[in-house]
Amino acid sequence: MAVIKSILQYLILCVILIPFFLSCTLQNGTGMTGVLKGKITIGPLCPVETIPPDTACSPTLQTYKTWATAVWKLDKKTKLVTLNPTIDGNYLIAIPAGDYIIDFDTIQTYKAGSNLPSRLTVLPNDTTVFNINIDTGIR
Repeated sequence: MAVIKSILQYLILCVILIPFFLSCTLQNGTGMTGVLKGKITIGPLCPVETIPPDTACSPTLQTYKTWATAVWKLDKKTKLVTLNPTIDGNYLIAIPAGDYIIDFDTIQTYKAGSNLPSRLTVLPNDTTVFNINIDTGIR
């Protein structure tokens, strides 16, 4: 009888503790996603900027593809996703929570001025804002 009582106490304890340990794992980010958003600014695209700005000197979707940026795992060998901004440069993606590097999608032969590469942390159930600034060097 004492053995059965001990087994029942053990099972009750397991039923109580297993959900607790699982919730701790989820709170630490395992299997959770976060949001990464920001704006990509590329310019100048013409040698002389005018006021008002010349629409021919505004970025196009092709401009963003030419200066494509991506989210990489910390090893910088595994690409998670290439960012695809809207025509105004804004991007928004949901990715697994974790530490990443944002850098150009491909190796750039011309080293433009930029805030890339940059390391960032995406927290679970949170939004991380990272604005990308690319200076094309056109003067």
